[in-house]
Amino acid sequence: MASSTQDIGIDEESTTSDSESGLDSTTAGALSYLFGFVSGLLFYLIEREDRFVRWHAAQSMAFTGVLVVAYIALTFLGTAVSMASMSGSSGLFLAGSLFGLILGLVWLVVGVGSFVAWIYLMIKAYQGNVVRLPIAASIADRLA
Repeated sequence: MASSTQDIGIDEESTTSDSESGLDSTTAGALSYLFGFVSGLLFYLIEREDRFVRWHAAQSMAFTGVLVVAYIALTFLGTAVSMASMSGSSGLFLAGSLFGLILGLVWLVVGVGSFVAWIYLMIKAYQGNVVRLPIAASIADRLA
């Protein structure tokens, strides 16, 4: 999962230089994940030359966007199941309740998983490594 900085087309020396924000590139890359889309956008707009920081900022924005879409989809699915199970028979109510329980567990796994991924991404960016998330990395490649 973690790879070198050559995967995004930059050399190792550029990850230790100062960025336009006045921070070390690895620090700025890690901080781009701190507040999700907001900090990613901030560092994406500030950093014009540092590809390491721009790529991490772009992946931060993409990762947050993917999570928002997942949460919205889970919310709509849960609402639809709740509405359907309330208007039917007791068998449908039981099936809807079980599905709601499973959906709640999926929501919990996504929430805890995204928190762990968020911490992992900040640590790896601070270490100067690149972690390519499946959907977010392809979006970050196009943005950076």
